[in-house]
Amino acid sequence: MDQISHAPAFAGKVALVTGAARGIGLSIATRFLNAGAGVVLTDLSESDLNASISTLSSDCTGRALAVRVDVSKDADVTRMVESAAARFGRVDILVNNAGISPKHGGLKATVEEMLAAEWRQVLEVNLTGAFLCCRACLPHMRAAKWGRIINIASVAGRTKTEIAGAHYAASKAGMMALARTLAVEVGTANITVNSIAPGRIETPMAAAAGAELNRAYVARIPVGRLGTGEDIAAAVAYLASEDAAFLTGVTLDVNGGSFMI
Repeated sequence: MDQISHAPAFAGKVALVTGAARGIGLSIATRFLNAGAGVVLTDLSESDLNASISTLSSDCTGRALAVRVDVSKDADVTRMVESAAARFGRVDILVNNAGISPKHGGLKATVEEMLAAEWRQVLEVNLTGAFLCCRACLPHMRAAKWGRIINIASVAGRTKTEIAGAHYAASKAGMMALARTLAVEVGTANITVNSIAPGRIETPMAAAAGAELNRAYVARIPVGRLGTGEDIAAAVAYLASEDAAFLTGVTLDVNGGSFMI
């Protein structure tokens, strides 16, 4: 019986990770770099990107490219993929991680409180951004007859949430629907498209909610802790590997058991 690889190697592959300056995105990018891939780290903040890359080992730095991008802007996304192709020749793996979840005074905005401009901004970054990135990367994947697209959604798009606003929850549910639809369209091209729905993860965004709220959340998690960026990165590495070649259109819940179906 063939052994299942628990540490997929990505030497020779090129991964593009949006929202990679910190948190989950940086953990994902670092995982790919440590596994030998060339990695394009993108974010809205160029200074945060450069600061994060400066912490990487010299071997990883040599295979990393930082690109400032606003994923909600078509021209920015086109330039991002062109930069990736100029450096590495192609894009094999796309991880749509860039996302925002604005609050009102540290609390979620209710639908009645939410401005239409806030709704549009979150949908444009979280959902339209994922669409634009998929569309821009797909020609490279079709040319290579191989590709992996992974959308970082959220448990907020799977069930009720007391923390995130309706704009965020709707955008994350939309990312999962985008993945399912696209999986059908590109499956015969040897391209898989999946989503990951993280639960509560130790990130700057989660920390901003306050220790009391996070303690209350941990009490509802069967494994007794918040998730880490590395937990999500491990799931991404699996979905990007050959071990997951027959998985497409799925949403992988990575939440320590806080949400089960």
